[in-house]
Amino acid sequence: MPLYVYEELLPDGTAGRVFEFIQGIHDAAYAQHPELGVPMRRKVTSTWAPKKFGKHDPKEQLSDKNLEGLGFTKYVKGKNGYEKAAGDGPDMIKRP
Repeated sequence: MPLYVYEELLPDGTAGRVFEFIQGIHDAAYAQHPELGVPMRRKVTSTWAPKKFGKHDPKEQLSDKNLEGLGFTKYVKGKNGYEKAAGDGPDMIKRP
């Protein structure tokens, strides 16, 4: 099912927060957020489809080295929370 991007419509007509929803391709677009009730509209975005061969291998794109080089921090679930695998963020994230 496709991932659709919506943006909140503020009272002055400008865009607010951005939300993502997985919906069926034939489902009607949301006019308001299903849980928050705020008005929103569907954004037109480009698609992304991974390529199967060459440098665009999804495993290579999500490697620790590549993510860190792009400025992301990657966390892996451990026994006591999420532990940093790559990047500059905190060493661990724990739920309160």
